[in-house]
Amino acid sequence: MLIETIAQRSISDFAADVRAGLTKQGQKELASNYLYDDVGSALFDAITLLPEYGLYRADERILRQHAAEIVRPLVSAPVVVAELGSGSGKKTHWILEALARHQHTAYYPIEISAAALDQCAKEMNQLDRISFAGLQRGYLDGLSFVTANRQGHDRLLALFLGSTIGNFDRQAAVEFLFEIRRRLLQGDALLLGTDLVKPVELLLAAYDDPTGVTASFNLNLLARINRELGADFDLSAFRHLARYDEIERRVEMHLVSQREQLVTIPAADCSVQFKCGETIWTESSHKYRADEIRQVAQRAGFRLEAQWVDEEWLFAENLLTAV
Repeated sequence: MLIETIAQRSISDFAADVRAGLTKQGQKELASNYLYDDVGSALFDAITLLPEYGLYRADERILRQHAAEIVRPLVSAPVVVAELGSGSGKKTHWILEALARHQHTAYYPIEISAAALDQCAKEMNQLDRISFAGLQRGYLDGLSFVTANRQGHDRLLALFLGSTIGNFDRQAAVEFLFEIRRRLLQGDALLLGTDLVKPVELLLAAYDDPTGVTASFNLNLLARINRELGADFDLSAFRHLARYDEIERRVEMHLVSQREQLVTIPAADCSVQFKCGETIWTESSHKYRADEIRQVAQRAGFRLEAQWVDEEWLFAENLLTAV
């Protein structure tokens, strides 16, 4: 097993992003990728087990039931798999198992969390004919590494499972998919997960569970700033909020200041004033219609080859081919 450890964004970059997000005019915000340190990743794994969070199980059902069908068009050549944001790799197990029935497969999980990569390595140890090479890098940096080291006859299958594409606004999502396409060769494939529009009450319950796990996940971002940047956030002075924007078709996660307060962040060289009721916007999760994925794919340089929809939760896996 090889794990290439490339340090994730430095503390100085984290500090710069925190300072920029919390001192900007208007809505304060923090980038959602910072939710996923080792503590945040562990909390997210717990979220996936909650009865309210049907998305994870829908994704897993599609992969379990249709893995053989998904990989069938790809196995005429050697396949290399690069997964953007692998997490523990539990869902990916089904795709790799289906590929391993046909050939030996190289698997590159790309993750910023070392703990998640360690867990992924343990998960993949159960599979024969799979070589594991974990990359502790950002998505595009990791994908560039894989494509630069592929053999000339290999076909690349990129995985972007779950609903992470929903964290981007719609134009940014197209731009990100285009950046993936730029790193692929014609005929390479992308398996893209997209959460679909569904009743608002189901969505809000998934992002604000009654046991408070999602709230802890969100508040951990402030705890991380305390740990890594020496800030003095009082977590009890903030509360988790999930709300739905009907026009944008997105769930938003916020942290709401419960009182007027001043927070000092030494490593970011700033102090931040909060009004009572003011929020920090920490994550968006845009929801798609199944019929709009074809147009999104075309705008990014892909062709939609096939789509599988879970009717129980309304979630889609989309197989795209680079054109």
